[in-house]
Amino acid sequence: MKLRIKGNSIRLRLGQSEVLRLAINGAVEDSTTFGPFKEQRFAYVLCASPSERGLSASFADQRMIIRVPWSIIHEWVTTEQVSIHALQRTGGDSDLRILIEKDFECIDGATDESQEDAFPNPQFGSACLPANAIERPA
Repeated sequence: MKLRIKGNSIRLRLGQSEVLRLAINGAVEDSTTFGPFKEQRFAYVLCASPSERGLSASFADQRMIIRVPWSIIHEWVTTEQVSIHALQRTGGDSDLRILIEKDFECIDGATDESQEDAFPNPQFGSACLPANAIERPA
């Protein structure tokens, strides 16, 4: 899962295996360690929630959690929908923009990152999982 934070915007990009893990397990987590102590670890989690009414992001204890209603995750995973986005009120002068995307192969191939888990670029093939690939968790 790739994370980009710029100003008041958060963007997550998920590869095929991460989207499948989210659909099956209800969550995907990753982290970055800045030093040897546990408080020097930053974690970020994307989770499907049956009780959420909309996208939300929170931050506490060096952990960012983005929650998305299960119905929205299910539609995103089982269709050609590329992204999920929302604005979250922060109570300040600006809103927090949240964007979750399927990570596609680069067309020009001019990247040093592995594209092994990326979705096939829509210009070259199917960009989504089949609808019968997942079932809603009990």
